[in-house]
Amino acid sequence: MRIVLILLGFLSFGPAGCSLQWNDPYPAAERGANILYTAFIQRPKHLDPVQSYTSDEALFTRQILEPPLQYHYLKRPYELMPMTAVSLPQVTEIDGGRFTEYEIRIRPGILYQPHPAFVEANQALSEARIARLGNPYELPLGTRELVAADYVYQIKRLAHPRLHSPIFGLMAESIVGLKALATRLNTRLTAADAEGGEWLDLRDFELEGVQVVDRHTYRIRVNGRYPQFKYWLAMPFFAPIPWEAERFFHQPGMARRNFTLDWWPVGTGPYMLTQHDPNTRMVLERNPNYRGTPYPAEGEPQDAAAGLLRDAGKPMPFIDRIVFSREKESVPYWNKFLQGYYDSAAISSDSFDQAVRVAVDGAAEPSPEMLEKGIALSTSVAATIYYFGFNMKDPVVGGDSERARKLRQAISIAVDMEEYLAIFQNGRGVVAHSPIPPGLFGRREGEAGINPVTHAWRNGRAERRSLEEAKRLLAQAGYPDGRDARTGAPLVLYFDTTSRGPGDKARLDWWRQQFAKLSIQLEVRDTDWNRFQEKIRKGSQQVYGLGWSADYPDPENFLFLLHGPQARADGAGANSSNYANPEFDRLFERMKDLPDSPERQRLIDRMVDIARRDAPWIFGFHPTDYTLHHAWLSNVKPNEMAGNTFQYLRLDPAQRVAAREAWNRPVLLWPGLLLAGLAVSAVPALRSYRRRERMAAKRPA
Repeated sequence: MRIVLILLGFLSFGPAGCSLQWNDPYPAAERGANILYTAFIQRPKHLDPVQSYTSDEALFTRQILEPPLQYHYLKRPYELMPMTAVSLPQVTEIDGGRFTEYEIRIRPGILYQPHPAFVEANQALSEARIARLGNPYELPLGTRELVAADYVYQIKRLAHPRLHSPIFGLMAESIVGLKALATRLNTRLTAADAEGGEWLDLRDFELEGVQVVDRHTYRIRVNGRYPQFKYWLAMPFFAPIPWEAERFFHQPGMARRNFTLDWWPVGTGPYMLTQHDPNTRMVLERNPNYRGTPYPAEGEPQDAAAGLLRDAGKPMPFIDRIVFSREKESVPYWNKFLQGYYDSAAISSDSFDQAVRVAVDGAAEPSPEMLEKGIALSTSVAATIYYFGFNMKDPVVGGDSERARKLRQAISIAVDMEEYLAIFQNGRGVVAHSPIPPGLFGRREGEAGINPVTHAWRNGRAERRSLEEAKRLLAQAGYPDGRDARTGAPLVLYFDTTSRGPGDKARLDWWRQQFAKLSIQLEVRDTDWNRFQEKIRKGSQQVYGLGWSADYPDPENFLFLLHGPQARADGAGANSSNYANPEFDRLFERMKDLPDSPERQRLIDRMVDIARRDAPWIFGFHPTDYTLHHAWLSNVKPNEMAGNTFQYLRLDPAQRVAAREAWNRPVLLWPGLLLAGLAVSAVPALRSYRRRERMAAKRPA
């Protein structure tokens, strides 16, 4: 019985005095530390700025690498500002606009993160020494000053044939001499494999359009007028790469250990990557050489009241370390956030109803359960459009005939995107009336911004036109009741898609129902991504769905999706609908080279009107990003353009510790009672065993 009494005594005192969190996924040594915990879903493939181009990679690259420009964290519309540059570039037109030159001066005294590449002895390591390394930071570390030549070196890397930069084609048409440099580099390369082949020191190769002026100044010359080029200077493609780092990682044996710039980027930013395990955990730590840029002192009018200016002027970053854990499933990700083990979380469809309440007017706020925990909600409309296009080369839905145009207009009215957002997006989105998303120059709001083909302005808001109007247009197109008036055959259209997820059947059924409202039969042609891409390239699709996210906050980056010379089937451009309207194309050529101005707005308005009338797209929607964060995380403001946002955030680790303890107390009563019951049931067996042990042994016969 003593065993049972001891156990019950433990259970009676355990729950009241226990402060341990048995479900804590982090080491005890990190308790109370100034560490941000967050999650990532997709493993990053490229961290070398010459190749990296996706949002899951930007989580890391934007904290490490520093192009000359960046976006203001708080101001809207998005505003470019210097990052490592002293000021915005000086722009000069040359030869009557035949060329444009950008002169950029870098701030003196900026240092790279500690890195072994800056120690000369580390540039001649044996393969045996490299094989023993766990990561490059086990070697002696050094640093040096950032100079203009480092930016020039990276621009040359865009032309390197072995590196396959995704923007080389575009930049080769823009930067003077970049295409010629690629040809020279290709001629120089040997046929050896990437690891054992010759290291090309790009300092030995001239690039006509990019020149070092002095230690902290360089110039870039581009063809023609290209005002949008300044936005590229805020992207990692134009971040500096020191030649020492490229030479260091090119040593034999490095690539076999994943010691490459694609795995271990080198930068001057507020953080440096110190642990790289893309299947489980990635860690960024404060760069001890970072100069400490000040938190912004101005923003939007409401930012001060929201507490977003409390840290004005204080040096950043505020957080010492960022730990990224990979989460492949939404349920454990969500549960860890609710337990306080992630400081912020995106909201999946599975957790939306638990996390958010949507008012009658469409405004979203945290649910009572979230408010009780002090959890705040941040929302922002992404600089993205999901659209559903018609192939303008198709003999039925394409072309510029009045018959095809009215068919497209009728379908655009009948497809109820408001309903789609309510059913499949939990209302997380804004119905698109043009290609231009909110927050960008050129977009009109209110009555001036509606698509008059699909909507009317009634009672102070946009209302979708009636199905009767759509049917009337369909009849005018020669398809009364969904049948060809000339042949009597039913109208059958084909929707090309790559849907494979568990919820896609419901979405496809919804699409069929939208077309069925006009008695049009919609046949879904489901295929894999490669086959879908091939159809788009050949122009063999009929109706399809795609999305586009902004590379930079300029209307040109969306309107070019309808620019005739960039038709996908004719020239491998981004115009997947192969739309071509001579007036639209002429206006586009004038608009793209203008600064934001009333004249540019007038041209955009006319282009949007043309696209609405021709209806090469069902304009779809702009998605809204919803993010939750705990009360101990501050300075949170969504920014769809700036990726270097972690440095602005501030933590209260003590508040987090208290919340975790309150939310994760061990529940020992029921497991304890179960163990006690098992112990009590074992008492008779124990007594019987002890009696047998004490019995006198029988004498032998």
